[in-house]
Amino acid sequence: MKGIFQNKWSVIGIAVFCSLLWGSAFPVLKVSYEELQMSPDDIIAKIVFAGGRFFLAGLLVLLFTIIGNWKRIVVTRRQFFVLIILGVVQTSLQYFFFYNGLAKVSGMQGAILSSGGTFFTVILAHFYYRSDRMSWRKAFGLTAGFLGIIVANWGQELKFSFQWDGEGYMILSGLTAAIATIMAKELATGIHPFTITGWQLTLGGLIMLIIGLPTLKAGAITFTPFGWGLFIYSALLSAIAFALWYSLLKYNNAGELSMYKFIVPVSGVVMSAMFIPGETVNSFTIVAIILVAIGIIIVNYHGKKV
Repeated sequence: MKGIFQNKWSVIGIAVFCSLLWGSAFPVLKVSYEELQMSPDDIIAKIVFAGGRFFLAGLLVLLFTIIGNWKRIVVTRRQFFVLIILGVVQTSLQYFFFYNGLAKVSGMQGAILSSGGTFFTVILAHFYYRSDRMSWRKAFGLTAGFLGIIVANWGQELKFSFQWDGEGYMILSGLTAAIATIMAKELATGIHPFTITGWQLTLGGLIMLIIGLPTLKAGAITFTPFGWGLFIYSALLSAIAFALWYSLLKYNNAGELSMYKFIVPVSGVVMSAMFIPGETVNSFTIVAIILVAIGIIIVNYHGKKV
């Protein structure tokens, strides 16, 4: 397994796959809000919905880990405390901002604002790791990727008004994700990536359920068969994407991996256009995909140095 997460081409393939899964979250959540009849202002309903999703996702990862080798889920007291911290930051806090912020903005806005996490990660990695410094090559790749994100949203319904519980929450979600990325790489040493993923998702989701369920209003969430399908898909995409991403993070630089997250907003734009009324694919989206691809190639090109 270690070889798969270190091989150049498999790393690229897995990173792109994870980014596509995360990109699908934007239309899936926006459609879920409508299908489950959740009010945009009902914070508690979104906390419960997010908590249930991540609690289920965590249990799935832990079950998969147990089937492979049950000893992997056993952690020390110190490691469990670290996993609680990651659960609070990576799951509870990040997705409190994400779920409630996305309810107040369009799918296109959510896609571009969530990309802030990529920039925060690169900046934090530059200051935290000597081997992961910013360079002109990375800066150029970042610029190309960011231009792709802008072009993807150009001509769409992109509102420039700022609300703390809308655009502000989406930016805070990105910042929290960047902090959690560095924390996972530094604090969770010696813990299997699937174990990290399973425990932090389970604990983070459980915390959200404990906070939200006691004050959830009757009828705040109305489940339908389609709604259950969206909920289960959301849990599966989290379980798969986070498990694979943590595995990549264990053997690769955080700054370079974060470049692949440029695919998240672009795929989010494309899938939002496919599934959300009023958002359509146009020539700007095609140009954006080209710019993002160029950015990824530049960032990951190391020349002929040994």
